[in-house]
Amino acid sequence: MLDQELLALLVCPATHQDVTLATPGEIALLNEAIRQGRVRTAGGNPVNQPVEGALIRADRAVAYPIRDGIPVMLVAVGLAISQVNLNAHG
Repeated sequence: MLDQELLALLVCPATHQDVTLATPGEIALLNEAIRQGRVRTAGGNPVNQPVEGALIRADRAVAYPIRDGIPVMLVAVGLAISQVNLNAHG
């Protein structure tokens, strides 16, 4: 789990929008979309490794994966999620 003070400081490195911690339901939907091959990085590469967590940008177009408890806040590895409906379990 991310420290709340750290989470409050983090923003999208590209747009400086706020990010929020994805819920368990959102992570389940995101990982299902990854399993189905429907998720690419912002750099255009296919994503085939599930995420343990994610920080979702305020506009809900990009999610930054959390790997080994560390948010990966790199533009090139941000997950392009605008086509993934994460609201079903929101």
